[in-house]
Amino acid sequence: MSVDDTHRKDFGRLVVPRRDMMGPGPSNYHPRVMSAMALPALGHLHPPTLKIMDEIKELLKYTFQTESDWTFAVSGTGHAAMECSIANLVEPGDVVLVGNNGIWGQRVMDIVGRYGGKAVQMEKAAGHTFSLDEIKNALAQHKPSLLFLTHGESSGGTMQNLRGVGEACREANCLLLADAVCTLGAAPLLVDQWCVDACYSGSQKALSCAPGVSPITFGPRAVAKLTNRKTPVQSWYFDANEIARYWGVEGRARFYHHTGPVSLFYALREALAVLAEERLEKAWARHQNAADLLYAELERVGLRCLVEKKDERLPSVTTIAAEGIDPTKILPWIMAKYEVEISAGLGPTAGKALRVGLMGVNANPKNVLFTVAALKDALETHGYGDKYLARPQAA
Repeated sequence: MSVDDTHRKDFGRLVVPRRDMMGPGPSNYHPRVMSAMALPALGHLHPPTLKIMDEIKELLKYTFQTESDWTFAVSGTGHAAMECSIANLVEPGDVVLVGNNGIWGQRVMDIVGRYGGKAVQMEKAAGHTFSLDEIKNALAQHKPSLLFLTHGESSGGTMQNLRGVGEACREANCLLLADAVCTLGAAPLLVDQWCVDACYSGSQKALSCAPGVSPITFGPRAVAKLTNRKTPVQSWYFDANEIARYWGVEGRARFYHHTGPVSLFYALREALAVLAEERLEKAWARHQNAADLLYAELERVGLRCLVEKKDERLPSVTTIAAEGIDPTKILPWIMAKYEVEISAGLGPTAGKALRVGLMGVNANPKNVLFTVAALKDALETHGYGDKYLARPQAA
């Protein structure tokens, strides 16, 4: 027997550069999160791990503002939580009404189809949201069993108003599923008060945590749906009935479903604890204040937001109108000179926008000013100044 050493490389110890993550995610980790991930390993069913999981559940109830015990974290990214929601709430033949105003609605439509559902859409151009009347009319027309809305649309930079939507869904005998990947911890989200039946998020955005473990909550109406299905959940891994046993939901005996990412549980627990110590209201205000400063600074240098209505802008991710700007030139230049990440548009805003994220620890005035200065420098250096930037006023 011989060992092939072709791919045996001595790369030495890992060294990672420091970046200011001012794009739409992931954000920089909170120092306490980084420290938590370096803690000693525990087994995924050891009592100390189960205690950490219980603390995560309790802190997520606070963060989502819900009393539902079906509140836990999916082992996977935000897309895993997205698919978990659909896998449990959609059966073959179910009609799902999808609010499509960006890439996330498009992806949900794809996932719904793969699980045998019938996706129908309300469609708006990126940078626009749906009115309550438009939603009510679509509910009456399509009679869906589930409505999906993206609370924070990071490709378009919009925040969907959810007030009144949950009540409209109940009148229409329809469940409401909301994507809060970019809003959990960054903007007001009151799951129980707003009658949101299911909601999911990601760990790597406004929570300033590592990606890979994603918050999710199912309210009583959603739980009734997923526990009384006519057909089995078509994904074993994402079956919330089984995941709930691992998380000890409603006093269930703990059950080995999968090996949870224990170090990420440490990280999420610490990120949620940091948020609870700050308090939601203060965190929401901090994100909004940072966003308002960004809007003012962009206007000062002559740039404009893609989302025209300020009350529809997503405070955690701002889309900057940038049609005609080549992101492959300016964004690597900004990274090389300033070690700052700013992102290009995505999906319907590709080639039309730049995106700046203000999430978690990054939502502060210092980062806003530094990021705008870096962007202004890049535009001037690459010949975009005359077209996109305000000209200095003559003395």
